Amino acid sequence: MRKLLGATVLALAATGFATGFATVALAQDGTTAPDGPGPNLVLEIGGTTSGKVVIDLLPDVAPQHVERITQLANEHAYDDVVFHRVIEGFMAQTGDVQFGKRGGDLSMAGMGGSKYGDLPAEFSNRSFTRGMVGMARSADPNSANSQFFIMFDAAPHLDGQYTIVGHVVEGMDVVDQIKKGAAQQNGLVADPDYIVHATIE
Repeated sequence: MRKLLGATVLALAATGFATGFATVALAQDGTTAPDGPGPNLVLEIGGTTSGKVVIDLLPDVAPQHVERITQLANEHAYDDVVFHRVIEGFMAQTGDVQFGKRGGDLSMAGMGGSKYGDLPAEFSNRSFTRGMVGMARSADPNSANSQFFIMFDAAPHLDGQYTIVGHVVEGMDVVDQIKKGAAQQNGLVADPDYIVHATIE
């Protein structure tokens, strides 16, 4: 099953983002929150936009999911993985290390994961504000694996439904420029932007 936000959530997003949710205050460099103890996931973005995005991971909030992201980044599994689904005013989704590699057949991008098993949900009381990073999953709450999404704006209807793993501390201006998908295609992107390299610092 495609690991996407569900149809009901998308309907809410379409109506909610038409009117706009409140966003957190941003610093001039595009950060949304101070950098915590880390570790940091550093994404070099390529394609129609380029630059660096730094995500402060939250092992105290979602230890198993952060461990998985760290493991995959250290294995270079996220390198050349596309942002296969990007919805204006909502989120940019990436991380399908199985079917989302740039240069390959992307027709199944968003339906895969990693060679490791799915993870049990680690829901928290954190809120999906601008710059938050969550794990994509199918209808099963315990199906997150490798895919994650970065919020363009606040989406409180996602709170407690998806595992939050971190927040952007540098490069939201780059995130904002990631190529968007067509609304009629559920945000799926043709010739998408991608992660050139992902590292842990």
